[in-house]
Amino acid sequence: MEEPVLYYFQGDGITPNNSLPVIVYRQCIPAEAEDIADYLEHLFISNNWTNNWRDIVLAWNHYHSSTHEVLGISKGSIKLHLGGKHGKVIEAQEGDVLIIPAGVGHYSLEPDKDYEVIGGYPEGRTWDMIYDEPEKYQAAIKAIDLLPLPDTDPVHGENGPLIKWWK
Repeated sequence: MEEPVLYYFQGDGITPNNSLPVIVYRQCIPAEAEDIADYLEHLFISNNWTNNWRDIVLAWNHYHSSTHEVLGISKGSIKLHLGGKHGKVIEAQEGDVLIIPAGVGHYSLEPDKDYEVIGGYPEGRTWDMIYDEPEKYQAAIKAIDLLPLPDTDPVHGENGPLIKWWK
């Protein structure tokens, strides 16, 4: 597995983003894994990132103020726009994992592409869905500030890099 990549995004008046970095782990799947989706889902569950789902990423900017989120690419590749209107486009391939702090805007630039994502949330937290809604910006910032930090990294567990980078 390659060294993780960190991305930082500032709020823009519509998307709050977060002072915590987005963490991207490249190629997290061992060669012996037979089913990448099952592997990622079990990995996330074993590290207490639950309330899992299998789907695609929405094609319009959104963020969550009630939880952080992990996205594991289980099939294909995807271009994601992260960080709201002044954000960055990144490409993620099968086997990559992104950990997105609460408040960080994200959406797919390729809604019709054939790919699959496994998602999850620390301690199975319930997610909300906020789009480009400036009237919700201040309340979202307050909610994000009150969120507890995860106890585990969804890929590396209790002593994973997320614990260091997010403390």
